[in-house]
Amino acid sequence: MRVIAGKARRLILKTLEGQDTRPTTDRIKETLFNMINQDMPDCLFLDLFSGSGGIGIEALSRGARLAVMIENNPKAAECIRENLKTTRLEDNAIVMGCDALTGLQRLEGKDYIFDFVFMDPPYDRELEQQIFKYLADSSLINEDSTIITEGSLETDFSYIEELGFSVKKEKIYKTNKHIFITKEVSL
Repeated sequence: MRVIAGKARRLILKTLEGQDTRPTTDRIKETLFNMINQDMPDCLFLDLFSGSGGIGIEALSRGARLAVMIENNPKAAECIRENLKTTRLEDNAIVMGCDALTGLQRLEGKDYIFDFVFMDPPYDRELEQQIFKYLADSSLINEDSTIITEGSLETDFSYIEELGFSVKKEKIYKTNKHIFITKEVSL
């Protein structure tokens, strides 16, 4: 796994051995960032279920002002810190070693409104649904925020509208998909 573009371009990132994390492949990461790259400069980026930090680090490399990476696995959180040192991007990153919901609760009230929230939870456990339920009433996002969720091809997002969100785009790959979701404008 490597950084695709930006100031840390071509640097190799460490990943955990085994099945504890499922790093987004370079090809899928490149496709994802090609779709959002124009909005990266100076954005606030939140990476939930960060694994080795590849997505948050890619955002920083491409000009994000801040990337907050939340990862519950202590070994993976340490891997993120090592990757940040390797890429020299640690000054613009916050690594939180906790579960995603706890991390969101800790961020609440700190004047962060994230431009992008990326989440790649373990597939088919409905963890993304818990996050959407929390974000529905959170001050961490607004109508201009984009939530990108990686899921299996079978992941159901039919509940999104009832929580006040709408699907803006869906990108389907061979084995998984990215869903681009925004919060509905409140009247």
